[in-house]
Amino acid sequence: MLRRQQVEAIISASEKIVEGAVSMVEMALDKLADELVVQLDDDKKATMVCNLMVALCAGKPAQPVMNAGSQNR
Repeated sequence: MLRRQQVEAIISASEKIVEGAVSMVEMALDKLADELVVQLDDDKKATMVCNLMVALCAGKPAQPVMNAGSQNR
């Protein structure tokens, strides 16, 4: 019974983390669009969403990555 309660608590916490992360990603995309900071095509938005979700939902701190090349193709 205790193991089941632990699993339920972990699942509940994970759901809250994902809900918060989705909310933050939505806010980031909306703010970038509203303030005309940058215009992203669908592929760039998908990449940004993926990267933010991984960083926000990961169990470990994110490691910074520096892109030295151009992403324009």
